[in-house]
Amino acid sequence: MTTSSPSLWYSITALGSVGVMIPLALAVALWLALGYSRRYALGWLGLLAGAVGLVFLSKIAFIGWGMGVRGWDFTGISGHAMVATAVLPAAFFVAFLPARGAWRAAGVSVGLVAGVVVGVSRIVVGAHSASEVIAGCALGALVAVGFARIAWRAEAGRLSPAPVAASLAAVAITLHGVPVPSHQWITQIALELSGHERPYVRARWKAGHHDAPMRRTEVVVPHAADA
Repeated sequence: MTTSSPSLWYSITALGSVGVMIPLALAVALWLALGYSRRYALGWLGLLAGAVGLVFLSKIAFIGWGMGVRGWDFTGISGHAMVATAVLPAAFFVAFLPARGAWRAAGVSVGLVAGVVVGVSRIVVGAHSASEVIAGCALGALVAVGFARIAWRAEAGRLSPAPVAASLAAVAITLHGVPVPSHQWITQIALELSGHERPYVRARWKAGHHDAPMRRTEVVVPHAADA
């Protein structure tokens, strides 16, 4: 599977980047506020923010302090898998809100499948382990289903499906492939919080090396006479 069409898998994994999914999530919230209720928009953003916070904390814990589950090769929840599995079902759901319940359910189902495919791509390209992707997909699915339950009884507002779907697709297509160095940002934050000079990395951690990265206060600065 990895040798048949690697460029396809990289294209799929790029769809799940925060540079695509977060603007798409904000577009979903905007349509909810304009056509339905601000309560739905705030509920959606609150659920997503909580899940993003969990992903952030899990990554910070490993990068800064080496906290993970070695037996499962788990170093943090996959952010791509989580946001894709949360945002894509919500986007389909909002596009189909004016339709009957069966269409709404179908939209959520299609979005969940698409999110899982993004998660699988993270394994294929070697970015995450299976346990990290499963955790991300499970958390994202909880967000998506929770949001659908909150907004399921929303009455059709002033919106028709076509412009909503077109605008959401335009966001995803326009921003696809735009790089966002989220991992570098998280690493910098983890190092600032932990006080370490170097982050924990998967290879040494999996090999069982327990030596912590050097703290900044432990760095030896040579004297001028020793230079």
